Amino acid sequence: MSSHQLPTETDLTEIFSAYCDVFSVEDSVSVGASLPPEDDAGNIEYKLKLVNPTKSRLEHLVTQLKYRLEEGQGEAIYEIGVADNGTMAGVSDDELQLSLITLHKMASKLKATLTGVRKYSVDAGSKRFTAEVLVRRVPEGQQFIELRIAVLGHVEAGKSTLVGVLTHSEMDNGRGRSRLNLFRHLHEIQSGHTSSISHEILGFSSGGQVINYSNSRSTEQICDLSSKLITLIDLAGHQKYMRTTVFGLTCYQPDITMLIVAGNAGIVETAREHLGYAIALKIPVCVVVTKIDVCPPAVVARTLEQVQRTLKSPGCSKVPVVVRNEDDVVSAAANFKSCSVAPIFTVSNVTGENLDLILKFLNYVPPIQTRAEQESLEQEKPEFQIDETFSVPTAGTVVGGKMLRGVLREGDQCIIGPDDCGQFSPVSIISVHCNRSPCRMVRAGQPCCLGITGKDRGDIRKGMVVLSEDNRQPPICHTFEAKLYILYHEGAVRVGFQATVHVRGVMQTATVISMGEEKELLTGDEATVRLRFLKQPEYLKCGSRLLFRRGQFKSTGTVMKILPLDDRLST
Repeated sequence: MSSHQLPTETDLTEIFSAYCDVFSVEDSVSVGASLPPEDDAGNIEYKLKLVNPTKSRLEHLVTQLKYRLEEGQGEAIYEIGVADNGTMAGVSDDELQLSLITLHKMASKLKATLTGVRKYSVDAGSKRFTAEVLVRRVPEGQQFIELRIAVLGHVEAGKSTLVGVLTHSEMDNGRGRSRLNLFRHLHEIQSGHTSSISHEILGFSSGGQVINYSNSRSTEQICDLSSKLITLIDLAGHQKYMRTTVFGLTCYQPDITMLIVAGNAGIVETAREHLGYAIALKIPVCVVVTKIDVCPPAVVARTLEQVQRTLKSPGCSKVPVVVRNEDDVVSAAANFKSCSVAPIFTVSNVTGENLDLILKFLNYVPPIQTRAEQESLEQEKPEFQIDETFSVPTAGTVVGGKMLRGVLREGDQCIIGPDDCGQFSPVSIISVHCNRSPCRMVRAGQPCCLGITGKDRGDIRKGMVVLSEDNRQPPICHTFEAKLYILYHEGAVRVGFQATVHVRGVMQTATVISMGEEKELLTGDEATVRLRFLKQPEYLKCGSRLLFRRGQFKSTGTVMKILPLDDRLST
């Protein structure tokens, strides 16, 4: 039977057995156990039971499911046997089976699929149960649900190794064999250290099965077979490549950061700095402790204690959750969107211990952005941020990056800039590719490549944007005001101080030209300062998060005011 057809009476036996297999492992909860009360917003729905609804009731339930899917950007979690106030009352086995059949009918009407997550017995030995089911439907206009995850951590913590193991399903040999698939340069292979930014993808089918590069699959095949796609952005861990790592965080704007900590080393200074940048940019964080196969249990326990202490510190204010089983995975994924929960995994890339928990977490964790936020961005004028440039013999100039707002289509007439004089030039979009596959259009939030005419590659740089041709007054500036918070500085920040500004794709040195009534800023101080770029003007928008750093000096802030180009001489 197709997953998009309504089940007939002859299908019931098959569906019953399928769900029995899904929920073959049962846990128990104590009598009176409860979940938080149901929230009218969000992608989680409580249902005491769904037994033989009338036709009108079924239509209402389908509408309700559609709303939950929209809230979760294509993913919803149904708690069967749970009352609206969160009480886990449970239902009989027959009622549970009939409820799952009804949920299957509801999902089929929306061309969605079900994945059993877990089943509970209400009190040990009881014949009443609750079940948790993941419903997934790819939103209209999208090929799959997509998440971008930045992988951070100190050098030799196992970042590239973990990404290689997850995306190729081949265990490491203990000497970094799996990371060789990710390296882009000869010196990376020779040193074993990542110096550039690499991207790997990991897919999940509608049923939650892993789809990756194993079995000689290509990128195009993974995209075609996946209903959820995870892009893992492997960033450099060495201190001398910190500029590249920060650029990766601000430019690629990941949905999640995954901090890798070596079990035998703990959180070292570079890892703390990476964590600080993720917190400053308000990106949700999960932690993976690696190399547990070579660490005594006492050492792993000490590292976990250190990680939890760091996450609870005032600068982070996270709620650490050590993930030890699938129940912990589901709870962490359901609460991860709030940004306050920080799951901690302990894994081995050699033995494969607990890697399945990471994969299940990636499968269950919902998109960070709500459907309302996505639709709002799509209604705005097109804005495409340029991260990379290419020259393709058959296509000419190609720019890669992320669609920040609006929608772009093949044939659209746009403008690109700013150049060194702050000007924009007209260009035409001749092709659009997402994940190496041609498409007709790209929506807000999607990474893609655009083939353009009207501009040579040599005249395009990172940080430029592609806008709609009717955008007459883009916010271009040499000088801007930002509210800065000094995270750390050995000395004092005064007028004339210079450091690198990171705002999305923009990475340029700027000078502090005024600080209002403040004469100097020390660690922990906050003030509104006026900054001026040293070289060319840049495209900035008020409200954008920024990092202002140089060596050991670190600060974070928000763009508050854009001063027109004419104000450069008057300031």
